[in-house]
Amino acid sequence: MCCSNNSSSNSSFNGVNMIPGVNPRQAKQMMRKLGISQEEIVASQVIIKCADKNIIINNPSVSKIKMQGTDNFQISGSITEESSERFEITEEDIKTVMDQANCSEDSALKALETSQGDIAEAIISLND
Repeated sequence: MCCSNNSSSNSSFNGVNMIPGVNPRQAKQMMRKLGISQEEIVASQVIIKCADKNIIINNPSVSKIKMQGTDNFQISGSITEESSERFEITEEDIKTVMDQANCSEDSALKALETSQGDIAEAIISLND
């Protein structure tokens, strides 16, 4: 079921029949009585950062649903993932590459950044 992209902060179900056999107006009244409210949020991108990747949702439809004092978000849209693996380059790594590839500190650092911290790959790239 699709949510309307209404930027209104009203609690709304915007004509969507959320409960079969119950008209949207009755559903809205029932939700209000139960203390449930829904708000559409206008957003251009949502990023969920995980330990090993980022989940990126472009052109999302975002709904904030508040019930029993808790805010919940419902997000749908075009999903892509990108790796967020981080690497650390130490002074020792730079010195090792400098010694093995007989190069400057700047060259060693650039090669390590290009190889994402892989010392062997950095040395090989500088020796080619």
